[in-house]
Amino acid sequence: MGTEPIQPIDAKKLSILRILYPQRSIPHMRWTGKSRWDLSIPRLLILIFGLAIFGLGDGLIIQSHIGNAPWSVLAQGVSKHSPFSIGESTFLIGLGVLLLWWPLRERPGFGTLANIAVISLFIQVAVTIFPLAHNNWPLSIGMVVLGIALVGAGSTLYITTGLGPGPRDGLMTAIHQRTGVRVARVRLGIELCALVIGALLGGRLGIGTAMFALLIGYSVAIWLGVVKHFAGSNQQV
Repeated sequence: MGTEPIQPIDAKKLSILRILYPQRSIPHMRWTGKSRWDLSIPRLLILIFGLAIFGLGDGLIIQSHIGNAPWSVLAQGVSKHSPFSIGESTFLIGLGVLLLWWPLRERPGFGTLANIAVISLFIQVAVTIFPLAHNNWPLSIGMVVLGIALVGAGSTLYITTGLGPGPRDGLMTAIHQRTGVRVARVRLGIELCALVIGALLGGRLGIGTAMFALLIGYSVAIWLGVVKHFAGSNQQV
């Protein structure tokens, strides 16, 4: 019996694989600022757009009805025991986390403050305009997957502006710098605290929560590669 010849990998497919290969670091983009308050109109538009689609993605996961992202579990739990909506609860939680920065001598950037306001607003927009998926597993899974993709894309855009980390990211790095505990362990501890408190307050846990925890890192890493391929440059805007 003859041996089938090995077919060469199509160049187009290889190019696509390279684009989608997860990045291990945050690239320097042409819109990356020199400081956390280095503002320009194009940079601000990229920041706001990134935060907006992040919020819409998070809201989609909430509306999937099969489990929220960890901080939305907390926000939903808070909203159930207060007069605040889930968007307002997200905003207040963000402010609360930001207050924890001060004793750790961490200082916010413009992007930090925008993160709190814009993501909260668009989470509320999403839960208002997107229907709740009731007992429709294909739709729910699709909403979670799309939501994770949007959160990954949004994270990539706002992180690469260089205008400051979100309140949770800043808390993570500040604790790491003050204690020497590994970043991954610090982040895991913060996320678990939010998740447990949110669950105790009645926030929704489920397969969507697990999917987010498993896939969000890959989503961000893949989007970093995509954005770097199509827009990467050292030229500042």
